[in-house]
Amino acid sequence: MQNDSDFVTEVLERMHTLGAVSARKMFGGHGIFLDGRMFALIADNELYLKADAHSRAHFDALDLPRFSYTQASGKAVSMAYHLAPEDFFEDSDAAQSWALRALEAALRAPVPKKTARRK
Repeated sequence: MQNDSDFVTEVLERMHTLGAVSARKMFGGHGIFLDGRMFALIADNELYLKADAHSRAHFDALDLPRFSYTQASGKAVSMAYHLAPEDFFEDSDAAQSWALRALEAALRAPVPKKTARRK
């Protein structure tokens, strides 16, 4: 099994055709960003790609599970990110196609409003 850093590097290399893709540490994993939009996440050395109503069928057709976690309260939370298919890591054309699909889902999502910080 790859260490976290090697896995993140591999994912970024597979997505390089999209542009200046970067990773940021967050919540024990990494968010994958392009132009300020998060379109993928890495948790426990697994890659999850953003999906929406337009792209979810591609993930469902392959029975790729959604990313989920359990809050401290015990409540299970499921997010709009699905496990990347195996061919993402086996075929560079497939990697580009899946990454683009995830980026497009992120671009269709509304931009969250920034909240003002209190002093």
